[in-house]
Amino acid sequence: MKKKGEFENVKKILNLIEEKMRTAFETCGYEASYARIVLSNRPDLCEYQCNGAMAAAKAYKKKPIDIATAVVENLTGDEMFSEITAVMPGFINIRLNPQYLADYLGGMQKEEKLGLEETGHGETIIVDYGGANVAKPLHVGHLRSAVIGEAVKRMGKFLGYNMIGDVHLGDWGLQMGLIIEELRDRKPDLVYFDESYTGEYPAEAPFTISELEDIYPTASGKAKEDPAFKERAQTATFKLQNGYAPFTAIWKHIMSVSLADLKKNYGNLDVHFELWKGESDAQKYIPWLIQDLQDKGLAHESDGALVVDIAEPTDSKELPPCIVRKSDGAALYATSDLGTIIEREKDFQPVKYIYITDKRQELHFVQVFRVARKAGYVKPETEMIHIGFGTMNGKDGKPFKTREGGVMRLERLIADIDSAVYDRIMENRTVSEEEAKETAKTVGLAALKYGDLTNQASKDYVFDLDRFISFEGNTGPYILYTIVRIKSILNKYQETQAETAPADAKILPAVGNAEKDLMLRLARFNDVMENAFAETAPHKICQYIYELSNAFNSFYHDNRILAEEDKARQASWIQLITLTKDVLTTCIHVLGFEAPERM
Repeated sequence: MKKKGEFENVKKILNLIEEKMRTAFETCGYEASYARIVLSNRPDLCEYQCNGAMAAAKAYKKKPIDIATAVVENLTGDEMFSEITAVMPGFINIRLNPQYLADYLGGMQKEEKLGLEETGHGETIIVDYGGANVAKPLHVGHLRSAVIGEAVKRMGKFLGYNMIGDVHLGDWGLQMGLIIEELRDRKPDLVYFDESYTGEYPAEAPFTISELEDIYPTASGKAKEDPAFKERAQTATFKLQNGYAPFTAIWKHIMSVSLADLKKNYGNLDVHFELWKGESDAQKYIPWLIQDLQDKGLAHESDGALVVDIAEPTDSKELPPCIVRKSDGAALYATSDLGTIIEREKDFQPVKYIYITDKRQELHFVQVFRVARKAGYVKPETEMIHIGFGTMNGKDGKPFKTREGGVMRLERLIADIDSAVYDRIMENRTVSEEEAKETAKTVGLAALKYGDLTNQASKDYVFDLDRFISFEGNTGPYILYTIVRIKSILNKYQETQAETAPADAKILPAVGNAEKDLMLRLARFNDVMENAFAETAPHKICQYIYELSNAFNSFYHDNRILAEEDKARQASWIQLITLTKDVLTTCIHVLGFEAPERM
């Protein structure tokens, strides 16, 4: 909770500067809207910049430099600025007063969530990510959805939203019929295939996860080669979807065995879902949905199928209609997704939906969102966002595979990274073998997640194990190493010098360039966190903590913190690096990984 009188501390520093600038523009007779402040891309010239005089010049028919000069004169002497100048042709260059900046950081220290103002106010957002299929192991193709989705969910939660993550399993459809019929071929004596059986069905599943993961690909291969087998699977699927008790019992076994394995593997990624719903949960809404779309005159017959036109006059390209029922009467993914929206509206009334899938599904979500809006299943103001991600490729530029050319299981990828990090740690062995193994898991997960998240979601990227686990450069281990270095300094300070620290220690104004640069970057924290979520862009947090880590390491190399003789200055630095640690650990937690105590 914000303390009375400290509201200023939770405002973004850009907003605080802008408030001053708006007042100055208005005082000089100009619209306040011209007073927009941006971060300078020329830190050698200034820290912040206002270019509003350039735009105002056209409206007021004055020279930009005259407007800029008048505004600057109005602000000269303000305690916020150490330097504010008007430069040709009309830019306003700003440097913050080191005292003002130090006070701002002191405010951050006192505030919950480091001064971030929560914008969510408990409103509900649903994040649909994961998208795993039951009866299949998680593979590298599932990585991006899980990692990006978890980060986006945590970002929203940090900003005060009620974030609900739904794995939305592929647990319905032909794959179930395929598994049932392959199971029949393998174990024909099971009671599920005895039509005269009237007793209770076994509580124990008739297969392990390993068997199940072999059953599905075998059945899928059979269906491609054997039309009769495919027909059997289609019949079994139809029976299941119409409530046939023996197949429902098998389906429940498939679900329980698969879910236990999925929860374990997602857990290894530190990815956790609030809902474990699937396509099956939407089925009860589909008959009503189909009828409703027809009653509203939105759905019509086309070549035997039932479709909804979604094209709008403003479309730059032709968009095909959304098929909600095939000519054979079967529902499709779009129908299932619409049914799921109806269920979510009934249960949660979210203000926003965020779907995270492969970018090749972009058209699908355009269709689903437009049908949902046309039919009135969501409020007009409800946001619906699809984040389409690119592929994770090998160094050959093709989708990442095992050395044998197959799709790599996610647990194997994690194990390979952990092993590589362990070897790296043991090269300079300063910890026990047991601690090295635990640390390797923590650092390996950071390497994997950061290696993915540091890329813009929509772009493909190359999975480069050696680069991802490097302790140098823009990598997860480098960020963790920076945090561990700060922890080490703080521990040594506590052990040797804490007793001599001033009782009223606080962050003092910067005396060097590296120190001020670190402070300026810390001051951007709440701005970065808010904007990153607004743009659903975890890579912006990655970019921020990499720059912040670099700024800390420059500061560390310029100043001998533990050897500093000025105790007030030393205590100030301890406060400053503690805040740096807090900002970095907060950011990595939001991204979905943690730092070890030692590396």
